Amino acid sequence: MKLVGVFYSSQVAKSEPLAQEIHQWLHARQVESWVSPVTHMASECERVTRSDCFVVLGGDGTTLTVAREAAPYGVPVFGVNMGRVGFLSEASPDRWQAKLEKVIRGEYRLERRLMLRAKIHRAGKEVSELKALNDVVVSRGEQVRVVQFHLFVDGDHVTTYTADGLIVATPTGSTAYSMAAGGPVLPPQLKNFLIIPVAPHLSFERPVVLHQEAVVKISVATRQVALATADGQDAIRLQDGDEVTVCKHEYESLFARVDGQGYFYHKLMQRLSFWSRKQ
Repeated sequence: MKLVGVFYSSQVAKSEPLAQEIHQWLHARQVESWVSPVTHMASECERVTRSDCFVVLGGDGTTLTVAREAAPYGVPVFGVNMGRVGFLSEASPDRWQAKLEKVIRGEYRLERRLMLRAKIHRAGKEVSELKALNDVVVSRGEQVRVVQFHLFVDGDHVTTYTADGLIVATPTGSTAYSMAAGGPVLPPQLKNFLIIPVAPHLSFERPVVLHQEAVVKISVATRQVALATADGQDAIRLQDGDEVTVCKHEYESLFARVDGQGYFYHKLMQRLSFWSRKQ
């Protein structure tokens, strides 16, 4: 590798000093690198496009942000977990050297993860577009009142939900909001995506697994404001009759992996065991 970008979360106090340590460590191995807070990623376009890899220091939210924005450039992400969960990270803050050494030598595999694109239409006109690595969620707004969601898959009406919301999740997102809402856990290599209702009332309550080429349309029927969000960010206010169309994104997020293929299940059980002990 010739150029590595090191991103850190400004919200995690220990991440910037570690970013500088990694920067010096790479320099000692004749690898050019640069350091930036994640919030400045958009302004680093020239260096972003030239980079061979991004090292990301932060929690899963930080890693999500970088992986999502790096996808169009085909740059893989190597995550160092500075947060609580760390499903997306490859290393810990005290044991990153050996793994990163392999990455800069090219001794890693690329893990490709499905992303989603959502387009919002109002009265037949597109008003917004979102992209997600975890999930697209269409839900009620501030008022605690259910909304009706008319679900269409590949142009056919499937069912109407009366619920707090609908989650359209990727395999990456299957361990996030989707899992909390009772959805299945999918390994990240799969290209399927999921539809999971949130608190459905007298409606079909089972999660639905779709193939990667499926096109999902959710038509909203509400007397109040509803919301559409991507990866828990970029909330778009929806009105009665708005339509949210979700499909596979043309780009995939890339992760640099050095652990064995079964790392995902080991990490899942490790994290679940940790949180069960905390309760």
